[in-house]
Amino acid sequence: MSSWDNAFTGKPGTGAVNAHSYGGAVSFFRTPFGRDLSGIDVAVMGVPLDIATTNRPGARLGPRAIRNASLSLAWERPWPWKTDPLQALKVVDYGDCENRQSGDLSSVGHIESWVREILDAGTATLLLGGDHFISYPSLRAHCDKHGPMALIHFDAHTDTWPSSGDGVNHGTMFYQAAKEGIVLPEHSIQIGIRTTNDDTLGYDIVSAPDVHEQSAAAITKRIRERVGDHPVYITFDIDCLDPAFAPGTGTPVPGGLSSLEALSIVRGLVGIRLVGMDVVEVAPAYDHAELTALAAAQIAIELLALYAECQDRRE
Repeated sequence: MSSWDNAFTGKPGTGAVNAHSYGGAVSFFRTPFGRDLSGIDVAVMGVPLDIATTNRPGARLGPRAIRNASLSLAWERPWPWKTDPLQALKVVDYGDCENRQSGDLSSVGHIESWVREILDAGTATLLLGGDHFISYPSLRAHCDKHGPMALIHFDAHTDTWPSSGDGVNHGTMFYQAAKEGIVLPEHSIQIGIRTTNDDTLGYDIVSAPDVHEQSAAAITKRIRERVGDHPVYITFDIDCLDPAFAPGTGTPVPGGLSSLEALSIVRGLVGIRLVGMDVVEVAPAYDHAELTALAAAQIAIELLALYAECQDRRE
């Protein structure tokens, strides 16, 4: 009797996998596991870190939850994209960033080295968090490859509270990134914000009410004009969504975006110079019926679809 499981036997670039959603190895959208990056376009890597949280912990289990929720979505290409990103791109599930080689996940340099290893192979990254601090070492590695970047940041919080750079905190990393010149605040934008921080550091702020009151087309126009032709990193904190859509997160804030609002904005960004992506802050212990993990999985696959379309437009 023959056996078949795409996570072990599949080949990158062959498209969506229509297999039963309740069995088999749990890889991201049933993409094959792999650490050989020869010819690979995107590596999906989990970063199971939650020691940088300031409220409820638990995001270390986020990568596993996102992968598990992705199985119910993996049977076809994401709607309404015309191209299957898993066919247009060669994607592998790279597994998780681990504590190895005397490195500690609380170390910026350790996570950064894992991301840099992928980028040095000529492969892009989609990171699954983990708390939002993981964006900081990722941005450092991306800056080394692409130079200072424009940041598209979906969140309830600005994450630009002052930091000396010595501590680990998921609310300070975009302050530090701006001060170090890793990101360009004058070309960066934060969407869904609904917490108070009077010092914007030059980031453009699109509040959650702004999104509710304007069309997705108006928001995407504002984003595209802001980032221009700079290399772009997209980071999506799941608490950008209202707790009705994403209860399973460490710092939920009422009044957020709906899943449709967020996805409509992502879908309107085709043509930007996208170089890196992450989806963070899923804490499954506070989730209900996998609502949050499912939303994160949908956002993640649509970021891959966006990346595929952006690459196609630039060829």
